[in-house]
Amino acid sequence: MRLAIKAVCAASRKLTWAILASLALVGVVACASSVTKPRAEPWPTLATLAPPRAPDNNPSTPIKVELGRRLFYDGDLSFTGVMSCATCHEQKRGFSDPNKTRPGVFDDPGDRNIQTLANVGYFSSLTWGGPQVDILEHQALIPIEGLKPVEMGFNRGPEGALPQRLKDQACYPQLFAAAFPEKQGEISMDTITKALAAFQRSLVSLDSPYDRYRRGDAKAISAQAKRGEAVFEAKQCSSCHAGAHFTDAALPGVKPAEAFHALAPPKEGEALKVDTGLHRITQKVEDAYKFRTPGLRNVAVSAPYMHDGEAATLANAIRHHYAAAERQMDERLKQTVSDADVVDLVAFLESLTDQGFITNPAFALPPSGCPVPTSAELQREEANSARLHNSPPGP
Repeated sequence: MRLAIKAVCAASRKLTWAILASLALVGVVACASSVTKPRAEPWPTLATLAPPRAPDNNPSTPIKVELGRRLFYDGDLSFTGVMSCATCHEQKRGFSDPNKTRPGVFDDPGDRNIQTLANVGYFSSLTWGGPQVDILEHQALIPIEGLKPVEMGFNRGPEGALPQRLKDQACYPQLFAAAFPEKQGEISMDTITKALAAFQRSLVSLDSPYDRYRRGDAKAISAQAKRGEAVFEAKQCSSCHAGAHFTDAALPGVKPAEAFHALAPPKEGEALKVDTGLHRITQKVEDAYKFRTPGLRNVAVSAPYMHDGEAATLANAIRHHYAAAERQMDERLKQTVSDADVVDLVAFLESLTDQGFITNPAFALPPSGCPVPTSAELQREEANSARLHNSPPGP
């Protein structure tokens, strides 16, 4: 394996959220928080925001987060050894992908646009069209073993092929032993997905210019962005893109299915060609064309937008929300937006880019070398594993 991890102590250096274990269809303005000036109520910081809640059977530890990071960037998590989680979730893009959809390892076409991962640990539902996937440990199985579409390809081969692949390598047995002592270092799909989930819960973004503005720095965003914030409120965008995470899927007390909303339905005769969203799962007419509200953090770097990736720019995505007013089912979308509104809204959305998050080395490709234990013999075995498995060094 060429991919390896920082030492455990490095993972815990003042990384509060790392220790807690942190489709890019971004529908941009259907539904937002109002303000034309910094508001009185406290805006969260890493120190004041409650951490993402982990299942009782998967508490976060620094080594588990670091193991999850190694797995996230490891091409060996795909059947052919050429695609890692990070292939589709690029840090510099807010952990999203620049393609409309991404083909799988066997060239099966992608189904939906890749979602961003900022603050995903707070979300009550984790896919564009299915509220039943509500914890990260379960969601990780979809790309690894899923059939429709096939992404990373471990629906093929004998059962247990991925855990066996990791067991055969030099470093992973050491890391799983450190991360899961209560399971005697078990390497299984259960512990693999738990480690991946722990890493994803560490991916917290909360220091964009807009965050600093809401904490009292009136000069942190431009006058144009402030006008865009006012439009965002006036158009009721915050009723869906709500709270500090800019999605009602992260609001306390909101049930998973309540964070799914529909834009204009397709024209008559086009319905058979169109992804029906939540309707695929429920088969209820009223759920047709509903998709989960995406978060808007780092949205300016995560193009293209919408569940099918058809909106290439933020401006296009905004206009898409207000297109075909006569077919809109939601009264909030039977409004109009001027060109000036769109320009201001884009400036506001650009103020949600957290440069610290998209460049944070704690979330990036791990350095080479196995951290536990450090020995010349283990390093030689690690290098040999890389040759045997032909794993890429990451995206």
